[in-house]
Amino acid sequence: MKQFNKYNLGWFLLIAVSGIALFFGVSSGLISTFQQITLMTILINIILAIGLNLVIGFSGQFSLGHAGFMAIGAYSGAVVSKYIDGLAGFFVGVLAGMVIAMLVAMIVGIPTLRLKGDYLAIATLGVAEIIRILIINMPDLTNGARGISGISFPFESNLSFIMVTFAFVVVTTIVIVNYIKSSPGRATISIREDEIAAESMGINTTLYKVIAFMLGAMTASIAGNLYATFFSVINPADFTFQKSIDILIIVVFGGIGSVTGTVVAAVVLGLLNTVLQSAGQLRMVFYAIALIAIMVFRPGGLLGNKEFTISGILDRKKGVEK
Repeated sequence: MKQFNKYNLGWFLLIAVSGIALFFGVSSGLISTFQQITLMTILINIILAIGLNLVIGFSGQFSLGHAGFMAIGAYSGAVVSKYIDGLAGFFVGVLAGMVIAMLVAMIVGIPTLRLKGDYLAIATLGVAEIIRILIINMPDLTNGARGISGISFPFESNLSFIMVTFAFVVVTTIVIVNYIKSSPGRATISIREDEIAAESMGINTTLYKVIAFMLGAMTASIAGNLYATFFSVINPADFTFQKSIDILIIVVFGGIGSVTGTVVAAVVLGLLNTVLQSAGQLRMVFYAIALIAIMVFRPGGLLGNKEFTISGILDRKKGVEK
């Protein structure tokens, strides 16, 4: 129990220090307004990529539909904000988006998650496109292809919203990590390793694949709502196939099956993208070169399937002392 408390205290201190550094960095002006956009993009991408990594890295299902669930969250938040003002509207929008994304993921997941490999990827890509086309063809609710602008920003400042977003990153990460370490999570990982063997042991593979898919969809919905609230403008063109690929790149870059790697990759790629802004169109060339290099020299991603853990550091320290 002492060891358990010590490890959790280490994580608590790491989160607290990160939050305090973020607060003072923004409040003191050390992080400029332009850099705040980069920061928000990184935080939103972490939520998106961790949810997708649960689906791809831990349940072994290759999904390209993440942008569709992000769109559900973004439009749910935007539409709710028209009818409910203030913070209540924001949190109701988040909840509504999560519920809708969960239901859509369940309805879609039960038939499609029986597919494997390329067939599943194509099916989930089709689902994302269906969601986007439905949004375009519901002009009375979503304003169609023109999108929605002037979305309510119910927070006093960017600082308060950035801290709320950081809290969402922490909570979603804790939920995903605890699910992975739980009994259903271990069953999900067993499906990734060998689905036939898992079925032979009595595991309901469809159930656990759908649960992972639903969790990934809900996290994508949260990220979509945060995106819509911060940027105040959304358009169906923001949630195309390319967006799903961008999230997939983060997962592959960090390491499929590594939550830590996903966080590191989101930060590294976010900063790289910002640094290369001045290069114009050439930045995509440099960006591609960086991705090719990591795939050549680290084909498993930055961390592979390894995790940074407080317990690992402490145990390694004990080994050195001995």
